[in-house]
Amino acid sequence: MNTRVDSRGNPLPKADSSESTNSDVSGQDPHSVESVTDKVVRLDSPENDGRGSSSDSAPPSSSSGDEPSDGSDGADPPSSPPPDPPTKPATSISKQSVPEVYPQVLALPIARRPLFPGFYKAVVVRNPAVVAAIKEMMSRGQPYLGAFLLKDENTDSDIITDINSVHPVGVFAQITSVFAATSGSEEKEEGLTAVLYPHRRIKITELVKAGESTPVTATVEPVVEEEPSEGQLVTPPATPKVEDQIAKLHPNPLQTSFLQNYAISIVNVENLVTQPYNKDDQYIRAFMSEIISVFKDIAQLNPLFRDQITNFSINQVASNVFDEPDKLADFAAAVSTGEVQELQDVLESLVVEDRLRKALLVLKKELINAQLQSKLSRDVDSKIAKRQREYYLMEQLKGIKKELGMESDGKDKLIEKFKERAASLKMPEHVKKVFDEELNKLMGLEPAASEANVTRNYLDWLTQIPWGQHSRENYSISHAQKVLDEDHYGLKDVKDRILEFLAVGKLRGTVEGKIICLVGPPGVGKTSIGKSIARALERQFFRFSVGGLTDVAEIKGHRRTYVGALPGKIIQALKRVGTENPLVLIDEIDKLGRGINGDPASALLEMLDPEQNTNFLDHYLDVPVDLSRVLFVCTANLTDTIPAPLLDRMEVLELSGYVTEEKTVIAERYLGPQAKEAAGLKEADVQLDPAAIDVLIKYYCRESGVRNLKKHIDKIYRKAALKLVQELGEDVFPEEVATAEEHGDARGEPKSVPKQDAPITEPAAPETSTPITGDSAESVNESPETPAGERQVTVEERKPLKVPDTVHVRITPDNLKEYVGPQVYQRDRLYTKPPPPGVSTGLGYLGNGSGAVMPVEASSMPGKGGLQLTGKLGEVIRESAQIGLSWVKSHAYELGITNSPEEQFLTDRDIHVHMPEGSIGKEGPSAGTALLSAFVSLFTKTRINPDIAMTGEISLVGQVLPVGGLKEKILAAHRAGIKTIIAPAANRADIEENVPESVKTGIRFVYVEDVVEVLNEVFHGEPVTERWKDTLS
Repeated sequence: MNTRVDSRGNPLPKADSSESTNSDVSGQDPHSVESVTDKVVRLDSPENDGRGSSSDSAPPSSSSGDEPSDGSDGADPPSSPPPDPPTKPATSISKQSVPEVYPQVLALPIARRPLFPGFYKAVVVRNPAVVAAIKEMMSRGQPYLGAFLLKDENTDSDIITDINSVHPVGVFAQITSVFAATSGSEEKEEGLTAVLYPHRRIKITELVKAGESTPVTATVEPVVEEEPSEGQLVTPPATPKVEDQIAKLHPNPLQTSFLQNYAISIVNVENLVTQPYNKDDQYIRAFMSEIISVFKDIAQLNPLFRDQITNFSINQVASNVFDEPDKLADFAAAVSTGEVQELQDVLESLVVEDRLRKALLVLKKELINAQLQSKLSRDVDSKIAKRQREYYLMEQLKGIKKELGMESDGKDKLIEKFKERAASLKMPEHVKKVFDEELNKLMGLEPAASEANVTRNYLDWLTQIPWGQHSRENYSISHAQKVLDEDHYGLKDVKDRILEFLAVGKLRGTVEGKIICLVGPPGVGKTSIGKSIARALERQFFRFSVGGLTDVAEIKGHRRTYVGALPGKIIQALKRVGTENPLVLIDEIDKLGRGINGDPASALLEMLDPEQNTNFLDHYLDVPVDLSRVLFVCTANLTDTIPAPLLDRMEVLELSGYVTEEKTVIAERYLGPQAKEAAGLKEADVQLDPAAIDVLIKYYCRESGVRNLKKHIDKIYRKAALKLVQELGEDVFPEEVATAEEHGDARGEPKSVPKQDAPITEPAAPETSTPITGDSAESVNESPETPAGERQVTVEERKPLKVPDTVHVRITPDNLKEYVGPQVYQRDRLYTKPPPPGVSTGLGYLGNGSGAVMPVEASSMPGKGGLQLTGKLGEVIRESAQIGLSWVKSHAYELGITNSPEEQFLTDRDIHVHMPEGSIGKEGPSAGTALLSAFVSLFTKTRINPDIAMTGEISLVGQVLPVGGLKEKILAAHRAGIKTIIAPAANRADIEENVPESVKTGIRFVYVEDVVEVLNEVFHGEPVTERWKDTLS
């Protein structure tokens, strides 16, 4: 047989009719032979893609590339009979069968899921070397390779660098067709899409060549022969010589030796044969029946699955599915979306029963997923269908009601509601006009339009303001006196002013134009007084705080053009209370802020000015609102931070605070009973002695207000409750266990919520912590029916427990320390014995609203005449010390400090002034007389009686000026046992009128107008005063 072969020993197809039939290609170089081959098999031509396998009869019919041959795939054209008719061309593989033994193949790694025999799979190859090798395999009619699953799901490669990177069991696959992979640009590397048809299972025995190895090119020496004469048969090349050379270079099977020229992975493989089985075995038939049943269930749920089963049935027409249980298992695994390892286990199973079992497991999971997907789909569809049905029914119902005149549509109903609201109000004409305009605009707008929503909200606000609606007021003086006395003890001046206010309102019929500002330290009852006024007048009450407010829109409202716009606080208050004459309490008006959004204090001017608030214009409503009938009550701790224009519009009422007697009565009448009831001891015999309250006031709570006193009394009763429970134990106070009937919501149905427990943190010292046992970790409120991780909820209120009548508790000064701890204030006077010269006693007013006895210490030392001040003194008190020292220097001769008026004084001495309790800031001019007295005492070396305290500001010429806070200062002096107080004469009326007699008892008041009177009183009876009679006048 004369068959032409190329330089590599492979048979060549016969030439076309256009070529010479007696041409000899054995003498050509390898490149020319390859070019001839490329002409015969065109893999990169679009019209011939995938036809290289059309001559292969092994795989079943497929739509991918199984087209009739047109002569371009290497077959002989019918118009050109071969020169040697008896001999069949060796290049025609159309009737060749798949080789049973193929020991060495190209290894192609597959990602994500394995291939199964009998089921097509399209893979994309990007590696240029693998692409070239596949093309040559197709051209040679050897389109076979091994496909193995990568172990790492995240990697994707076309070559195998390590045999451990893939599963050893794969499939022997035939390339049925190839296509050029789509690429975005020509510069990208060439790709190829190959359609694989697996035939059987194989196993890697050896990695012959890894992908990174350098390709070895076989060197083939061309055989030069003479040109044959015409009519002479072509002599085939010396094929054995070429085979011998290849065998020397590559000790591999001859049919795959050409793959050594490419940087690809080559492996030795062996076939894996399914172990023999009995088709009639009951287990095998049971497995197959179950698989078929699951197939039917999934096909009913998943249409895509149904199509795959149909295609499989078409491909298996010639045989019954039950006759091939191994193929049925492979199909079950091939069409499922199970775990990669589970699918690989099916592929590696050679025992049919085991393979069916694993395939059934994968298929069962697929059924569960399909059922869940179907359930979710049904739920969504049912919800959509329900909503659609409800929508259609509602539309029909609306249409029926509209036709019958029973109900109008939503917009008509809304407009009717606004008209009904407006009819019940007494709107001014300008507001009525705006209402009609907005209502007409709403009638012409579609409900879905954004402008309709803005207009609807505006009309909603406009019709909820109580135009012309007010509550009847009670101006009864006796009723107001009763209410004020019930709510507050003391505060006579404030109560009198409120009663005057009501008396004027009773005569005039209105209290318009009054803005009251209650000023006082914290805890004196400013906010509660505002509530009492509202209760006395029987007005609606609304409170809002402006502390830290920085946005003008909170007062004046937002423009309607903004999203989420709202009116200001005062308009919201009118809507909330439902009347146009409420009492509005504005808290913390002295703490107004000022930010980038304007000055709220200036915005309050219009609202609080009686001349302007008759036409208050809110930015949102944009119509004037009359606020003249609103009674505004403001509260502040200080007036210094209130802007002067705002302060000028308010009537200030000062609440100076409570004296000891008033605090005692308040604690007994109000604070004690409230705290006792709050602690659950209302019916128990637990008593707080008046003597203990007096100790609390003197040594724990010296503030002007009673808020701190209330906290301490609450603490006493809480501590008493804790001691009762601990001493009597759980037997007397058992913890109730909730029954099943008590658990549930308002309808009585059982209900539980997920537990949201605080995370358990590791203790810093584990050896000192108490371990949590199982009994203590479980809540007593949980019933056995409560699921794990759930906590039962209930709407039943817990009933209070009764304290036994045998319990008697008394809180006295002796055991008071057990309840509130040690005393906060240890002593009232720093000096109980006569101090050294240079020490005097002053009276100060602390920031918390209480007074204090503040000693002043002065000392001199060698220096240059400087003055040093310590004790956290403010700027004003430093100036007072400078004034006092200057007055003493200018009167040194009159005071007897120098011997002549011309003598220099303090040129070589420094003066140091200190006021104890350096952590407390001290400010104000009221220490002027005490500083001057300390200087005179130091320079004249004369002691000052510690029972004398003084207060008053001094001027440079020696005048004593009035000061404030005298009530608190005198209270502190009374508590410290001071017997004489030197005060400015200008404060005489204030002391006599505002200071209770109980505080002034035992104290002698000396009123002075200049410092000479102060010195004569302070140093009365001392020898130095005898000279002052002649020199000081």
